[in-house]
Amino acid sequence: MEKTPEIIKDKLEKIKNKENQNRVKKFVLSALSSIPWVGGVIAAGATYLSEKEQGKINELNQSWLEEHQKKIEDLGNTILEIITRIEEFGEEVHIRFESDEYQDIVKKGFRAWDSADTEFKRDVIRKLLANASATQICSDDVVRLFIDWINNYHEAHFYVIKEIYQNPMITRGEIWNNVRGVDLRENSPEADLYKLLIRDLSTGGVIRQYREVDYDGNFIKNSSRGRKSSSNTLTSAFDNVKPYELTELGMQFVHYTMNEVVPRVE
Repeated sequence: MEKTPEIIKDKLEKIKNKENQNRVKKFVLSALSSIPWVGGVIAAGATYLSEKEQGKINELNQSWLEEHQKKIEDLGNTILEIITRIEEFGEEVHIRFESDEYQDIVKKGFRAWDSADTEFKRDVIRKLLANASATQICSDDVVRLFIDWINNYHEAHFYVIKEIYQNPMITRGEIWNNVRGVDLRENSPEADLYKLLIRDLSTGGVIRQYREVDYDGNFIKNSSRGRKSSSNTLTSAFDNVKPYELTELGMQFVHYTMNEVVPRVE
């Protein structure tokens, strides 16, 4: 078994720009120090090598190491991908990359990466950490809020966000048709779950029903509000009348988590 710390070391040695070694080291230390089990893997790896030299290998120790081998490889790949992306940018980004403010985001981000239960979420966090170093369209406090959103939202929430982002003014019914395309009863558990997703994102400030604004950005009151409906049923979970949009904060969230940052052309 390869000594686990060497896996990350080997990946980092592939970086061609040696002038970035100090800032790379700072980034790697922030990432590794935020994940509790990394220290245990390093210690267990050293114990394994010692036992191997003595011809006595603890099977439990070996099994634990094998279980974490894939995780340490995934961690190394994520670190390398972020660093490789940052290398494509100029000196201004490098200064941001090694700042204490960004390193705090790195620590929080990798704690979320470690607790993520899907590869999709880990990839979202990778994009956020790369984008947060290369652009600042919102404050670091908001970026930390985005990490909390990633922790709290299910993958299904992201499907809804993606549909609204790609199809502005889309209705709940159209979102459902694009994602599932199956007709359901209003009192079905699937309909209840779908309403929960919409409610979570609405109350969280990510999406909202479309509202007109005036020249100064003030929301205009809906003149039809208060009219009595002729229908004796409640609004459908799959309503095809009221359009939805991302909030401005939701648009920033998409920028950080769903787009790959690209270098500016001077």
